[in-house]
Amino acid sequence: MRRFFPRVLLSAFLLAPAAALLAGCGPQAPAAGASMAAAPELKWDELIPKSWDPTKRYRNISLEALRDNDPRAIQMLDEMRAVWDNAPVNVALDGTAAKLAGFVVPLDSTQDGIREFLLVPYFGACIHTPPPPANQIVHVIADQAFKGLHAMDTVKVSGILKAARYASVDMGVSGYEIKSAAVERFVPAQPK
Repeated sequence: MRRFFPRVLLSAFLLAPAAALLAGCGPQAPAAGASMAAAPELKWDELIPKSWDPTKRYRNISLEALRDNDPRAIQMLDEMRAVWDNAPVNVALDGTAAKLAGFVVPLDSTQDGIREFLLVPYFGACIHTPPPPANQIVHVIADQAFKGLHAMDTVKVSGILKAARYASVDMGVSGYEIKSAAVERFVPAQPK
């Protein structure tokens, strides 16, 4: 037993540095210090599984006949909200490097700037109700606070896209997250 313990300990000390050097060398993890500039830029519709159709259930219902205070309309809105909050994500994108442009919905704001926010595809999303489906909201935690960033500013976010639910009490449910995200202001190209 005495001989076994030192061998195990020695093996652990020798293998730990090797494991540390190899960490993150998997097929989907970027190499240490690698730029996210090479990450593919996604379009928002790519985040939605092709088979998902949230309107299918409501196609044969005459919504014009319902008033806002009609219990059937309220029930339908509650059902739709549940479907949107549980919207499926595109699992093929889980764990991939990605870039996505969108609008900022701040979740924190300090004098150092905004570090955590929801990224949404269109102006006013999450601030006005109802928020978009979960597969159209990305929870972003930037690698550092971004000064001068405000609600509905346009940004481009780069990082590893993960399928993960995050529920904000006021703003909606996200189906994706990007942690340690690189954030930059987004300025659309001007037509020539």
